[in-house]
Amino acid sequence: MRPFRRRGDDVVARLEPAETRVVALLLDQLEQLLTADADDVAGDPVVARLLPAGHRSDPELAADYRGMTESALRSGKTDDLATVRASLPSDGGTVRLDPDQAAAWLRTSNDLRLALGTRLDIAEDTEPPEDLSTEEGQQLAVYYWLTGLQGSLVDALVAGRAGRR
Repeated sequence: MRPFRRRGDDVVARLEPAETRVVALLLDQLEQLLTADADDVAGDPVVARLLPAGHRSDPELAADYRGMTESALRSGKTDDLATVRASLPSDGGTVRLDPDQAAAWLRTSNDLRLALGTRLDIAEDTEPPEDLSTEEGQQLAVYYWLTGLQGSLVDALVAGRAGRR
């Protein structure tokens, strides 16, 4: 990956073919969770993290809040997934994002990190993996790669706001 850099009003990065395949797979998995019937994913900690309760100490108030917001949250996240998917090169290459696309990438990369972090039980003291031969090591590597991708996007956007190119 070549990190995101500011190019005029857009931000641009270059992804390797394997990186685009990983992102596409993660997008598919996240979309499956977001479009699943609520009863089928009830109790899933990732769904609870992505669609948090509006009120933790009052279950009735939390249920009311969820009833009013869940559909819009799911729809917004699904729209962002579609935007990311449409701007993702099919087999590696340049990613060029306008400000709206960049915002969708930020939200979606955050959702992907939340989902992975929840599944992997990431904590403040979790370190990048030393052993990539295990499935958990590979998943941790993806989590940290996503962190770097998101960080470079934030840096590029901030540089644009500060007037730096």
